[in-house]
Amino acid sequence: MKQLHRKDLFGWSEFNPERNLDFNSVLWVRTEGNVLIDPLPLSAHDLSHLRELGGAEIIVITNSDHCRDAFHLAKITGAVIYGPAGEKDHFPLVCDKWLQDSQEIVPGLVVHTMNGSKTPGELALVLDNSTLITGDLIRSHTGGELCMLPVSKLSNEDEAKQSVQRLADLPDIKAVLVGDGWPIFAYGEEALKALTTFSNL
Repeated sequence: MKQLHRKDLFGWSEFNPERNLDFNSVLWVRTEGNVLIDPLPLSAHDLSHLRELGGAEIIVITNSDHCRDAFHLAKITGAVIYGPAGEKDHFPLVCDKWLQDSQEIVPGLVVHTMNGSKTPGELALVLDNSTLITGDLIRSHTGGELCMLPVSKLSNEDEAKQSVQRLADLPDIKAVLVGDGWPIFAYGEEALKALTTFSNL
């Protein structure tokens, strides 16, 4: 796994030829137990690295299209799976806990529900008030710029724009780690505000 912008954050990716971009996963290393977010399958090297870093206690899935390898990794690490409460009735995996808006998963990691995306109650996560971790709604197809899912994919365009605006109004976001596309490691707040301008939110 690659170290990200913080010494306690790591990531790994898988290139998707159909969309011509990377799918991304995040590991937050904590003394109290590590957190995996939207975990893709791990290579043998990365699985060994995960074990060296302490395995995983919690797996957070931001939406049903990002289940990826969560079930398998939960089995081999013993991690509990957290999913979006908005999809509770139809989620493809059994989750141990369901996450609501404004809930603090563990100290420093807070849930923001993204209404209007392609799945109900998609999750975005804010870590220590400075790193935003997104699922599908906010992405980056071009280095240094954020974009939204195409309107044709949204369940409600107005609600989706309101959700993005809510995140853009957060102060002190330095980095945006997207589920799909390029990460932004600096000036995340400015990139979010630019997204709201370009999207005419």
